[in-house]
Amino acid sequence: MSARVVTLPRFGLGCMNVSHAYGAPLPAAEGEALVRGALDAGVTHLDTATLYGDTANESLVGRALRGRRDEVVLASKGGMANVDGVKVIDGRPDTLRAQVDASLQRLGVDHIDLYYLHRWDKTVPIGESVGALAEAVAAGKIGGIGLSEVSVARLREALAVAPIAAVQNEYSLWTRNAELGMLEATRELGVQLVAFSPVGRGFLSDSVGDPATLAQRDIRRSMPRFQEPNWQANESLLPAWRSLAAEAGVTPAQLALAWVLARGPHVVAIPGSTSLRHVRDNLAAASLDIDPAVLTRAGELINHDTVAGERYNPQGSSEVDAETFGAAA
Repeated sequence: MSARVVTLPRFGLGCMNVSHAYGAPLPAAEGEALVRGALDAGVTHLDTATLYGDTANESLVGRALRGRRDEVVLASKGGMANVDGVKVIDGRPDTLRAQVDASLQRLGVDHIDLYYLHRWDKTVPIGESVGALAEAVAAGKIGGIGLSEVSVARLREALAVAPIAAVQNEYSLWTRNAELGMLEATRELGVQLVAFSPVGRGFLSDSVGDPATLAQRDIRRSMPRFQEPNWQANESLLPAWRSLAAEAGVTPAQLALAWVLARGPHVVAIPGSTSLRHVRDNLAAASLDIDPAVLTRAGELINHDTVAGERYNPQGSSEVDAETFGAAA
């Protein structure tokens, strides 16, 4: 079976927050209600993964989609999972074959529109991992192949093996790594660039407050930008950021999302949220008409040179392949 043409809506819902990474997960019933409410609001692209909630997120999304599968472009990921309570990056073909099948079962669907290699396993040539996913495309289990947190070099290696529908890398006003080559390469190669954390893990939505009050298991506690002295420097950007959003007549999150979507017609944003009100507000950003001069000022205010701290700690940095700047400010 040949690959389906996977065309992603410009806006999607990143479902990770519901079950994973930002403190206590939502109770299952609340999480399902959030996803269904997002569909009711007009979201037509859902993004989940084997890793999220130690597989619980896929099961939750699957339950929320019952009877509504045809309403969405459904994306999931494999190649990174919790094994005996430890996160393991494993891109071996046999592992990916098993994870695709398990994802299908948890989601309760007969195919997944887009399936990403969540992280490149640096002990396995990426062509071997992509080859296994190409088998899943041929079998009709997945519609297209995606890659996450990869470099341009890795994308080109993968494209030599099979078509790649999308690259999902972090991209926002305060994380500009995609501008080190991936933004242009995906445009040139006809690959969609899916921006995860497009509101800077809550910073650009002005919702973090004091990082010291974050839940103990919140992953932002380990991220240098949310630690001192970086946090104090970054927090000093917020008054001007709030003012710029107010001037544009939008929320800070909407301004951040509009900036990302303006980077090119091939760029897709997948913010996550545990609030249906925020999901609706975020979705509205896809249709906002903001003065390009305001977007330019947003980029001048918040960028790699004005943001303090690396995006990941050394362990997190070792797990990704995406282009990176030198030492951050």
